[in-house]
Amino acid sequence: MADKTTSVQIVLPQHCNGYERPRLFGGQIMAWIDVVGAVAARRYTHSAVTTVCVDNLNFLNPAFLNDTVVQEAVVTWTGRTSLEVRVDSYVERLDGGRERVNRAYLVFVALDENDKPRPVPPFTPETAEERREYEAAEARRRIRLER
Repeated sequence: MADKTTSVQIVLPQHCNGYERPRLFGGQIMAWIDVVGAVAARRYTHSAVTTVCVDNLNFLNPAFLNDTVVQEAVVTWTGRTSLEVRVDSYVERLDGGRERVNRAYLVFVALDENDKPRPVPPFTPETAEERREYEAAEARRRIRLER
C-alpha cells in the first residue's frame, strides 16, 4: 500500500451546527479532507499542488461534538501532472473502534516554481487493493473527461 497520511481532529463547538445534539458541518470535514489530501499529494510529488476536483464524496455516518475524527489519505493513481488521492474519514471511539464517516476522491495537479503543471512520479500499484483502486481511478478519469 502506498504511504498513508493521517490527520486527527476533535470536533469542537465551532465545527458544528446548532442542533440539540451538535453535528459536524459537512463543509468542515470537506476542508479537512482537502488539507490531508493535499499533504499526501505534496509528499508524493515533492512539490506544491492545487486541488482540481473532488470527484466523489459520500457521507455515510455523522460525527458529533467531541468525537475524534481520523482521516487517512493515500495516492491511488497518477497521470502526467495530476494524481488522485483517496481520503477516508472515521469517527474513532474511545475504545479505538472506528466507524467510517465518508470516503472522498480528490484530484490534484503538481505545480512547479512558476505555478505551472509539472510531471509527477508514476504510481505503480503493487497489491491487489492498489490495482483495484488504480483501475477505478482510471474509470473515474474517463468519466471526468467525458463531462
